[in-house]
Amino acid sequence: MASPHPKRMFDRAVELVKGGARQEAEALCREAVEQNPGDINFVALLGWILAQDNQLEEAASLLRRAVRTTPGHAKAQEDLGTVLLNLNRPEEALEHLERAQALRPPHAPLFAKLGGAYQQLGRHEEADAALKRAAELSPVQAKLEEATRLFVSGKFREAEKLTQALVRENPDNVNAALLLARIAIMASCFEDARAILERITQTKPQFVAAWHDLGTVLKELHQYDEAVSVLDHALSIDPKNALTHYYHGAALAMAARPQEAVESYRQAVTLDPKLPGAHLGLGHVLKTVGDQAAGIEAYRRAIELRPNFGETYYSLANLKTFRFDNDDIDAMKTRLGNEQLPVDCRVHFAFSLGKAFEDHENFDDAFEHYRLANQLHRDTIAYDPVQTEVAHRRMCDIFSADYFAQHRAGGYGCRQNDPIFIVGLPRSGSTLLEQILASHSNVDGTSELPDISMIAQGLTQSDSGRVFPGCMTDMGPQELLELGEQYLAQTRRHRGNGRFFTDKMPNNFAYTGFIKAILPNAKIIDARRHPMDSCLGCFKQHFAKGQTFTYDLFELGEFYLEYDLMMQHWDTVLPGEVLHVQYENVVDNLEEEVRRILDFCELPFEEGCVRFHETERAVRTASSEQVRQPIYKGSVATWKRFGPHLNDLREILSPLLPEQDRLPS
Repeated sequence: MASPHPKRMFDRAVELVKGGARQEAEALCREAVEQNPGDINFVALLGWILAQDNQLEEAASLLRRAVRTTPGHAKAQEDLGTVLLNLNRPEEALEHLERAQALRPPHAPLFAKLGGAYQQLGRHEEADAALKRAAELSPVQAKLEEATRLFVSGKFREAEKLTQALVRENPDNVNAALLLARIAIMASCFEDARAILERITQTKPQFVAAWHDLGTVLKELHQYDEAVSVLDHALSIDPKNALTHYYHGAALAMAARPQEAVESYRQAVTLDPKLPGAHLGLGHVLKTVGDQAAGIEAYRRAIELRPNFGETYYSLANLKTFRFDNDDIDAMKTRLGNEQLPVDCRVHFAFSLGKAFEDHENFDDAFEHYRLANQLHRDTIAYDPVQTEVAHRRMCDIFSADYFAQHRAGGYGCRQNDPIFIVGLPRSGSTLLEQILASHSNVDGTSELPDISMIAQGLTQSDSGRVFPGCMTDMGPQELLELGEQYLAQTRRHRGNGRFFTDKMPNNFAYTGFIKAILPNAKIIDARRHPMDSCLGCFKQHFAKGQTFTYDLFELGEFYLEYDLMMQHWDTVLPGEVLHVQYENVVDNLEEEVRRILDFCELPFEEGCVRFHETERAVRTASSEQVRQPIYKGSVATWKRFGPHLNDLREILSPLLPEQDRLPS
């Protein structure tokens, strides 16, 4: 099939940029540049897109190429000057900004940039003149340009101040308001962003990009049904907008409506077959509903469209049952070696190569790539093990034996027994336990729900000085009852018709005391696995969000000790109220363990729980394909394959290891 005409491709790339889909526009431009390296329009546009994403060095390289080939390309000259200015190279920037000034009519944003370059060079009179000229031409546009430049260069506080002033002075300027909302999103101030975007959509109800951003914000606020509604409305404005179908699919997936998400993503790729993010999202939801073959096909298409995007390769690796071939491995090695790629892309490629080499039983290379992936990611995140230890000790101090004795004497919490919590460390068999329980006719499996931690942390009120968990000692029976009812109300949307439901958020192990305070009849199951396999499983997994303790083996081992200490505390203050289930025992004695789990949950035995792999349901975690197979022993004692690479971890975990698994003295 012939490639689309370059003009049509370029117009579509510009449309994607305007709709806020810069990643998709970048992929389209890269494809065009590979097909025709001499098409300067695509080279220049790709440079501009990369500049917006703060990939300044590659942007500068592309824009230099554009101005070398076409010195009279005023926009490319201006964009190159802007990039160099953001790289703190004002002298080089000035050359291109002055060239752009000579090539194009008077233009407020360009004079604003010239003013910035002159200021950095200490040429204050010229700076004042340029900034004055910018203000004369368009004071609002000049300020908006400066605010955008500050935002792109990572100077968020300065960008926010300037944009706030712009919005105050020009309340009808929706572009300024949209920039302010995106600054708020970048700062994770999602409620602020929501308020701004709701005002924009009221003022300019046809402004589809604002509806897209509002849907994104509502997802971040875990208001998934509301996000779907917002994007439903956006579709009513423009039913043929591929991007809206794409965002709609993402919202439906988060709202636990995967079959509908499949349809939205398919509509997106029908309208725009070269939208790589939609193919990627389609792969995710097809995996969730168990259509692995179609999911792989969608991922492969996304790779064709955007081969440098590591997340797609990692999505294939994360199927667990998928195997990369030698061509895949060569392609990933090449891309991992490209240090111009963003760090997160290289992290995904390194994790994927770790999985590929492990499947080929090359465990030394596998470990080196897992180690590199974790190191690259650990450098980009914040994790404080001391803070974790302090938080855990505080939980144990508050939720003591005396606390529960006192509250039980007076009656407390919501007495409903609907929830079955599955807690523990990630990669310890929790998805298997959930699948076993969700195969029971009276149980709905709902995956990992964030509600417990959200409700608990929401109790902290900085204005009044109220802080969780200390505030729990001041709560009476009514408030504890209301908190339990709040949890049940919030999670209702994830449930079906079952009398009971699972919540397998692993981090809830730290909230066991809180759970039992507000839902005293809830069941809690601790999913256990050999400490070495548990920690190695975490180290090999790149988590979409959170789990920041997993990216360093020392920190991971120390966290496991903390986890074990907390579970010992809950056994002491809540004797018999947490069921510990060892993964290896489930593998060896499936029916016996299934009966034990069902007895604890006060559920009658059903054969379907033993034949869990035949249950058809959406599974959203990394183990989705594994739990669709009969029980197998291949994931027991996998840590031994990596030999001395894990000796430091064995040393840390030695207090919890059987004698035969400890390092020789």
